[in-house]
Amino acid sequence: MNKYKVAKHFALNITDGCLAWSRKQQNIDREKALDGIYVIRTSETAEALSAPDAVRAYKRLGNVEKAFRTFKGVDLRVRPIHHHLEERVRAHIFLCMLAYYVEWHMRQALAPLLYADEALDDNRAARDPVAKALPSSAVRNKCATKESSDGMPLRRWDGLIGSLSTLVRNTCRVGESKTAVRFKRDTEPDAYQNRVFELLAQDASWWPNKCAQ
Repeated sequence: MNKYKVAKHFALNITDGCLAWSRKQQNIDREKALDGIYVIRTSETAEALSAPDAVRAYKRLGNVEKAFRTFKGVDLRVRPIHHHLEERVRAHIFLCMLAYYVEWHMRQALAPLLYADEALDDNRAARDPVAKALPSSAVRNKCATKESSDGMPLRRWDGLIGSLSTLVRNTCRVGESKTAVRFKRDTEPDAYQNRVFELLAQDASWWPNKCAQ
C-alpha cells in the first residue's frame, strides 16, 4: 500500500482476527484506460478556449517555472534577502523583477547568438500541441555548425555574458603628484562584442531612451 501507492485500488476490511481485501476493479479499469495520458480540464467554454489552445496555455507554465529558476539560481539570486523591513524586502523583490525583465528582453534580442529557436513562439502556435516537438531546421543547423548565420560563434547565455567581461573602464594617470592627469579609457570591443551591441540596439524599444543611446 505505502511502497507502491496503490491503496486507492483496494478495499480493506480489518476486524479482530480477520483481514479481508478486494480490488476496486472499476477504478482500476478507469485508470488503466488513461494510463500514459494526461488530461487538461478547464472551466472555459470551447468557444472561448479551444482544446489545442488549452494545451498550449498549460505548456506555457514552463516559462513561469523557468522564471522561478532564474530568480532562485545563480542568475539573480533573489535569496538570501538581507532585509527585515517590509518596504525594503518589497524593494529587493522589485529590483529582481526589473532585472529579470531586462534579461528576458536581452535573451530575445540576442537569440541569433544563442542556441535558441528564434521562431519558437510562431512554431508553437502552428504545430500540434500534443504531438512530440521536433527541433526546427534552423536549430539543427545551429547545433551542427555552432555558428550564427553571420559566422559568429554560438554560446550559452552565461557564456555570452562572460564574453562581455573584458569590457572595462580604466582610470589612467599621466604624471606624478600635482602634475598628474587622470582620464577614463574604455577597452575596445571586439567583433563579437560589437555584434552583441548591434542586436541589442535593433530591439531597444523596451529600453529607456537614455540607456539605448
